[in-house]
Amino acid sequence: MHVVHVVQRYPPALGGSEAYFARLSRYLVAQGEQVTVWTTTGLALEAFWDRRGACVEAGTSMVEGVSVRRFPLVRLPAQRWLLKPLSLLPVRPWQCLTQWFSPLSPALWLAAERYDGPCDLVHATAFPYSWPLFCAWRLAHRRGVPFVLTPFVHTGDPLDPHDAMRRGYTRPHLLALARRAQRILVQTEVERDCLLQNGFPPEKLVLQGMGIDAEQVTGGDRQGQRRIWRVADDEMLVGHLANKSPFKGTIDLLQAAAQGWAQGGRFRLVLAGEEMPAFRSFWASYPHQARVLNLGVLTEAEKRDFLAAVDVLALPSRSDSFGLVLLEAWANGAATIGYRAGGVASVIRHEEDGLLVRCGAVDALAQALLRLEREPEWRRQLGECGRKKTLQSHRWDNKLALVHRLYGELLGAPGLRG
Repeated sequence: MHVVHVVQRYPPALGGSEAYFARLSRYLVAQGEQVTVWTTTGLALEAFWDRRGACVEAGTSMVEGVSVRRFPLVRLPAQRWLLKPLSLLPVRPWQCLTQWFSPLSPALWLAAERYDGPCDLVHATAFPYSWPLFCAWRLAHRRGVPFVLTPFVHTGDPLDPHDAMRRGYTRPHLLALARRAQRILVQTEVERDCLLQNGFPPEKLVLQGMGIDAEQVTGGDRQGQRRIWRVADDEMLVGHLANKSPFKGTIDLLQAAAQGWAQGGRFRLVLAGEEMPAFRSFWASYPHQARVLNLGVLTEAEKRDFLAAVDVLALPSRSDSFGLVLLEAWANGAATIGYRAGGVASVIRHEEDGLLVRCGAVDALAQALLRLEREPEWRRQLGECGRKKTLQSHRWDNKLALVHRLYGELLGAPGLRG
């Protein structure tokens, strides 16, 4: 079996869908299948629309047994202002190719039109990056092979009927593209329900969920890292590991921390991840920088130390279809806090392995932080409950094997090797 995976970026680019497809591709190769990844040269997200955004070289290379083909990006002058009015024309394929924030790659389109190499199935990700998704469908349709989609739909605040995040991920051109897939892999019941409400037949939706390899995310040096950061043993350390942006809740978390400190809280905050422009603007005038460790992108070893060192992982995000970092934190025994929004609301069980607060409720987020600080034994119980759940129910081998079996079923090969 030869599978073509189409994804907007690929490691060393950082991101949830990027990391997931790299892991899935490696797994399939280990099972004896052939995998080719089609992706763009984008390294930073800004590279999709800004010529200053970091890119890697175009071309084809072998990465851990996976053939990775990187197609060059085209960044237009004033791309947002040029494409946004063009995208208003109500022709769905046209709209897929005129989203200003989506990676524009004519070379990827041409490959989808002309490629005649081995291809038994095409599997693509992720919303809302419609250009590569449309190219993936075009390749599958032209070659007459199954088209599988993992959209990672972000459903936003369930209490807001006009939630901008949910509207952005359920735009008509995206849903029209999804309807062309033979199967759609969803990560939570919330994501599944969102698609059902938009008229998708239940037999097309496959509930998967994310997993972890515990050995890869545990074993960090808790005491050593806290000493380096000068965090006392009795101080609660709250970690936030994500792209630093309003959508990931970074700014809300900083505002909630300020409220908590004003009410006598002594906890410390450590942020890690790529910085988005809105965060940089906010951080420049944040008055409590001395109480925050603001780190950059972490190596794998640094990430293990980070996860070992924190007592709480805070992800007050509006833009997660699952929140894989929650599992990674639980594997290290940390409690979790998140917004009751998107996939996070399905992953965290309120007051069993973490706390959920209403989306955007900074005051409630501050109180949740203070509650965990004032009840350390309960906090540890939450983390231990999360650890047990993760190790029992969120193993990568099970999650990836499900995808492998799905490919075999679509290809009519129930005896697929592996």
